[in-house]
Amino acid sequence: MSKTTPICALLSAACLATGCGPKMLVPPRLDLEPFPNVGLATFSIENAKGDLNEMATQQFLSELFNAQPDVRVIELGPMERLVEEAGRDRPDRDVLRRIAAEYDVPVIFTGHMKVSNVTPEASLYRFPNVSAVVSVQLTVRMLETESGATLWSNSVRATEGVGELGVAGGEIVFSAQDPNEACGHLVEHLVAEVTKDLRPTYR
Repeated sequence: MSKTTPICALLSAACLATGCGPKMLVPPRLDLEPFPNVGLATFSIENAKGDLNEMATQQFLSELFNAQPDVRVIELGPMERLVEEAGRDRPDRDVLRRIAAEYDVPVIFTGHMKVSNVTPEASLYRFPNVSAVVSVQLTVRMLETESGATLWSNSVRATEGVGELGVAGGEIVFSAQDPNEACGHLVEHLVAEVTKDLRPTYR
């Protein structure tokens, strides 16, 4: 018998014990395969202006496609516009049913960003486009358009430094000429965390 056999056996046993054997693919907790189409409304934003919410919406769409490439997504635009077109004052069940009939989507994703705890490096009122540390909470829900029920929800918060902030009408404005450079890392982090349930995993 070869002298290396016991060593190989020990290595094999150690490998199995530490989990370095074959990995099993686990489906995502939120599997969109049953739905022929899904709708995506542009995320809303609170306590700030600019295009941070639009960046987050597009990043969410990208993460969704990376996680589940076969999903069919219909971009619906801002929920405020959809509500207004339906003659309502909030996204109630009637609004969702109207969206379902017009766009043929059994479910839609909505998102809301809330900006708080802004700590600028200089006075936002004296110096335009300064850097600051901000806290942003992103909440995303998947709603069933027939019943209005929330089928899934996730919320994450992150605090990071961003560039080129200003003030307009008492609200923070994300006014960077290159929004991706100024806020890209913050948006990527928020969306990566909020979409964890959409991604398959290995165990």
